[in-house]
Amino acid sequence: MAAMPDAPATAAAPRLDPTNPFAQPSALPYGLPDFAAVQTEHFRPAIAAGLDAQRAEWEAVATDPALPDVENTLEALERSGDLLHRVLVVFHTLASSVGGDEIDEIETDIAPQLAAHSDAFWLDRNLFARIESLTNAAPLLDLDAETGWLLQEYRKNFVRAGVQLGDADTERLKELNSRLVTLETEFSQRVVKAMEAGAVAVTDPARLAGLDDGTLAALARSAKDRDSHAGHLITLGLPTQQPLLAQLDDAGLRAELLAASQDRGAGVDDASDTRATLLEIARLRAERARLLGYEHHGAYVAENATAATSTAVNERLARLAGPAARNAEKEADELQEMLDADPSVADGTALQAADWTNYAEKVRRDRYGVDDAVLRPYLDLDRVLADGVFFAANQLYGLTFHERADLAGYTPGVRIWEVREEDGTGLGLFVGDYYARSGKRGGAWMHHLCNQSHLLGRHPVVVNNLNLTAPPEGEPTLLTWDEVRTCFHEFGHALHGLFSDVRYPTLSGTSVPRDFVEYPSQVNEMWMANPAVVERFARHHVTGEPMPAELLAKVLAVAEYGEGFATTEYLGAALLDQAWHQLTPEEVPTDPEEVTAFERTALANAGVGLELVPPRYRSTYFNHTFGGGYDAGYYSYIWSEVLDADTSVWFAEAQIAGDGGLNRLAGQKFRDKLLSRGNAQDPLQSFRDLTGRDPRIEPLLARRGLQD
Repeated sequence: MAAMPDAPATAAAPRLDPTNPFAQPSALPYGLPDFAAVQTEHFRPAIAAGLDAQRAEWEAVATDPALPDVENTLEALERSGDLLHRVLVVFHTLASSVGGDEIDEIETDIAPQLAAHSDAFWLDRNLFARIESLTNAAPLLDLDAETGWLLQEYRKNFVRAGVQLGDADTERLKELNSRLVTLETEFSQRVVKAMEAGAVAVTDPARLAGLDDGTLAALARSAKDRDSHAGHLITLGLPTQQPLLAQLDDAGLRAELLAASQDRGAGVDDASDTRATLLEIARLRAERARLLGYEHHGAYVAENATAATSTAVNERLARLAGPAARNAEKEADELQEMLDADPSVADGTALQAADWTNYAEKVRRDRYGVDDAVLRPYLDLDRVLADGVFFAANQLYGLTFHERADLAGYTPGVRIWEVREEDGTGLGLFVGDYYARSGKRGGAWMHHLCNQSHLLGRHPVVVNNLNLTAPPEGEPTLLTWDEVRTCFHEFGHALHGLFSDVRYPTLSGTSVPRDFVEYPSQVNEMWMANPAVVERFARHHVTGEPMPAELLAKVLAVAEYGEGFATTEYLGAALLDQAWHQLTPEEVPTDPEEVTAFERTALANAGVGLELVPPRYRSTYFNHTFGGGYDAGYYSYIWSEVLDADTSVWFAEAQIAGDGGLNRLAGQKFRDKLLSRGNAQDPLQSFRDLTGRDPRIEPLLARRGLQD
């Protein structure tokens, strides 16, 4: 689809119908969008008006006859686009969390328009000239540190976007950007279709042996909700490994489920085949990187991250890959021994990838006396949130959470809490969207509905998204231990957004380099195992009795089991991401049938090509990288975990009376020195301000058992 032509610079922005709910800022608390008033037909005219309005605002800055200063250039740019922002945060929320044909069609249509809009800004030489002028004058302007950093970020991003290219190269860059955003949208939509098409229907309930009654009821409900002719329907989650693999006794069904997961997007059906799309994405990203003067797309991405170079990324991943694979192989030998001793399995049966999590769960049960079936009754979502996630935030930061039933989310089941400071002052809103639904993209994520900014007078409104299977009506939502971890993880992102305390919206909250953004969320995971926290939330959903002390001790001990598998499957995905994005355009395969062979070779060359440990995401459903957002950046999780592991040491050093650091003094310092800073300074400087040192890798190696 062709990019939207540039609007005439002097054209007046069309007036949006005042009955359109986006015509005025929301009057709801904290600027929460009025979802109840929004209909699908409101999006196109509001987006069109928003695009034109912001173009006019940019043109006013670019043609201002006054000498550039902070107010008429930086602040004017930061204030621009209010209407467009209002509509896009709602639209993108619905596109990712609700979906549907109408939303998908709009998303496909506006993707190239938004790419052209972005190019109209970053490739505007008049705007860049004003930024250059301000940059040159900066030593004489006595700018405060945050404003100076913002100016530096603007200049860097203009250059990285290609503003200094010649005319012919600029036109080609625009074509590449437009095509890429269309392809990324297509890839993401196809991934959702592939998850839905890959659902495994089970007509014989005997094949579901091993599942508890609650899970069986949820699978029956899934079949009913999706009009399946089967009695039960196992829907797919985004990662390769599916949770039910750990519970299903039927080896054949396990193999069928893992195959359905791994085959997604690989030509099982035309509507969800992503192979040609991902190859074109990889090729065009490589071409764009070359056009901008970089060796490959990986180098382009790394330059704007804390890693700085692809060489640094490769060295870090290589250092971890060998020890992780060796640990995984040792774990595989142990699982094979358990399978050999299983009287229900024929002699000589070899362990398969689909068996891994099932027998690993048996190890946890036999060695530690725990498995998901034992734990689930103690892990009710409501209690995990109120007495776990929110309680830890109260102990560390003094926050309180007040559910606002008077405020409506964007779809039934979405919950909203007002977050208040220790003195009762309102901080912002937290929105929880915890359940899977048809049309919702898989996985878990956090996003903003409103970014904090002192310049704009805005408070934060943040959303956490999970994809839990909804229980039958009136039944509790019982979690696995990993799902509890996900709740804490995503809330760490939410805190990063809620605590933002900056002037400029561009620098707000989680607007930090990709390989830093996962750090605060990973730190927040540590509190789920803090004795004072887990004792409150791990209680039986019927009796309210706490999880027995001996069981809790085993849960915490078993958390250290299986790091070889977990690290290897993660590294498999991270290394695949780098392999695709460290290619020149000529090196990218052209035949979709070559995708699987490329993957196999890349994993083998990296030392993680274990058949028993498939990567967390195969290329065909790797939405992080080919849907955009984490392209050449999936390494960020392990990079951030270096900071996380070292910060866990810092919290331990800040503990009071054995509280593990769960105290207001430590929490306030973490908030003030790091969480509140957003991208208002070098994020690694924020880490140094907190800990007084550069990050060390040794705590991570010890945590994951990867010491050589």
